[in-house]
Amino acid sequence: MPNPKEPFYITTAIDYANGSPHIGHVFEKILTDTLARYHRLAGYEVYFQIGTDEHGEKIAKAAANAGQTPQRFVDELSLNAFKGLWDRLEIGYDDFLRTTEGRHKKYVQDVLSRVHASGDIYYAEYEGLYSVGAERYVTEKELVNGPGGEKLFPGDSAPPELRREANYFFRMEKYQAWLLEHLQQNPEFIQPSGYRNEVLEMLREPIGDLSISRPKSRVAWGIELPWDSDHVTYVWFDALLNYLSGPASRGKGEIFGHAWHVIGKDILKPHAVFWPTMLRAAGLPLYRKLVVHAHIMAEDGRKMGKSLGNAIDPVALLDDFGPDAVRYTLLRETNLGADSPYGEGILVARLNADLANDLGNLLSRTLSMVQKYRAGVLPPPGGLNEREQGIEAAARALPARVLDLARSLKVNMALEAAMEFVRDLNRYIAESKPWELAKSEETAGRLDTVLYTAVEGLRVASVLLEAAIPGKAQELRAQLGLGGQGYRLEAAWGLTPPGTVVQPGEVLFPKPEPKGEEEGAEASAPAKKVNAVATRSARPPEATTPAAPDTTPAPRAETEEISIDDFARIDLRVALVTAAEAVEKADKLLKLTVQLGTVNGETEERVVVSGIRKWFAPEDLIGRRVVVVANLKPVKLRGILSHGMILAAEDEHGNLDVIGPGLELPGGTKVR
Repeated sequence: MPNPKEPFYITTAIDYANGSPHIGHVFEKILTDTLARYHRLAGYEVYFQIGTDEHGEKIAKAAANAGQTPQRFVDELSLNAFKGLWDRLEIGYDDFLRTTEGRHKKYVQDVLSRVHASGDIYYAEYEGLYSVGAERYVTEKELVNGPGGEKLFPGDSAPPELRREANYFFRMEKYQAWLLEHLQQNPEFIQPSGYRNEVLEMLREPIGDLSISRPKSRVAWGIELPWDSDHVTYVWFDALLNYLSGPASRGKGEIFGHAWHVIGKDILKPHAVFWPTMLRAAGLPLYRKLVVHAHIMAEDGRKMGKSLGNAIDPVALLDDFGPDAVRYTLLRETNLGADSPYGEGILVARLNADLANDLGNLLSRTLSMVQKYRAGVLPPPGGLNEREQGIEAAARALPARVLDLARSLKVNMALEAAMEFVRDLNRYIAESKPWELAKSEETAGRLDTVLYTAVEGLRVASVLLEAAIPGKAQELRAQLGLGGQGYRLEAAWGLTPPGTVVQPGEVLFPKPEPKGEEEGAEASAPAKKVNAVATRSARPPEATTPAAPDTTPAPRAETEEISIDDFARIDLRVALVTAAEAVEKADKLLKLTVQLGTVNGETEERVVVSGIRKWFAPEDLIGRRVVVVANLKPVKLRGILSHGMILAAEDEHGNLDVIGPGLELPGGTKVR
């Protein structure tokens, strides 16, 4: 592992407060927060800063259109739209800086005075194309063809304006050769490497000097130049200095040399060209790394936007799925170096596959077995066989691997490594067959080892995944009986004390109802009077700790009484499950082959499709004896003829089990 004694300072780009945050803002905050959390878990001294950029011409115009003063306009957006959303997403920042704060204004004016005194700022008249959207002068080469054939700066809706005015300029081109040499000698300064290559291309042509002021007569909303009160500071010279003004105001100015900046590719030039040359001119240290991410696209790969009707509302996404599902799925589905599609369909597929089926099912199965076989108390492990030694070795090796992947900006691969460990724990349970071990006192020691390995493996998995799903990782540990415990990302095994009492709570990741499922699919699930899954409401996204079970007796439902003759019409039989498999493209369904004894010397086999996949892997059911409604009218589900219904029941914690006899009764035995 890298040396955690080194400080780790990380920032996002500060958000321009002229409109509500979009999914790109959300991804950037989640990515940066996850990198910060990985480093905290590894023992680094982490400082993480975000904020809002609140000056400039666009904000002044947006405020005027809203009938507000610029200050009131940015107050509302900064605190409610931006900061409020980041808090809901569990973004664990150390400082939220606004560029309208006094601490920032003073720092900007101090740096401006220093650069001005050195002779690197001069006054001149200039004529050029000005992009109001980007709030800077642009060149003809940077323009692209718009939908009507007009020339636009990328991201703008209107062509740039030809402006002629007198401004103050920073001698940026003076530092071009130095910056080119720095990039050539430090290949990891800008990552991924494709964006570094873009900047190298920019630096192979003249970059010119940078206009750093606007006449107050045209743009009054900004920080005044300390030597000329008739001019305000150009928004980029103002905004970029937030990365220094924040830590300096907290007495942490020395950490800037360790800074990682996380930004979107659309603001590459200001951060990769303007910013380092400004630092050089001011005699300030350079940041350590510029991390650039691509854009989030619609699910069909098209650009996302309100005008196209395919924009994602981050608030609605949080309301529907909660912060951890949004965080995990965005991180898993994105690639820094290329635009990545995302949407509700992609979110649900990843949520179901990784978080509900793999992680959530592992937790549910494990807690259910500890309760069923050891009265909820975790036993001490016995001797470890080769399989368990392999799991322990993986648990000790994975923290270093996951951190290395994260520091290499391969967060999606870091999460995949953690989820592969979870999937291996599921395979281990299927191979170990604890339900068989529980049948004999002679295998009690082996059962103890299996249960302990599963619980301790879940603890390890929670730490490996905590940076991405901080709320759910803590909830998972609370259900393991480890509430309030914090753990480091370190090579460790055996930290769950034997004797720990598990505390099962609500389903960790409830599955959203699949869209397009056949209405008849519910008929194959356990009856709603027995199984509450079909009617249980989803867990509220804001809940982050297990709720205490409600011990108030439920009111008895008003049901129609039946006669003994009516009951006799239901043919309930014991059946042996001989085969099981998942039904393709149906998250709820398992296809079971069951034996109902022999008729005239021939074994009677049935296929039953059952909606219990959320609770059981197919291999869990093979060899189990279950109770089947044998005379239920056959129905076709997902193209499979299902002949019967498996009975099951669910407790108040959402744990479900199939109904079966305690005796080794032969298939076909009538239940009465």
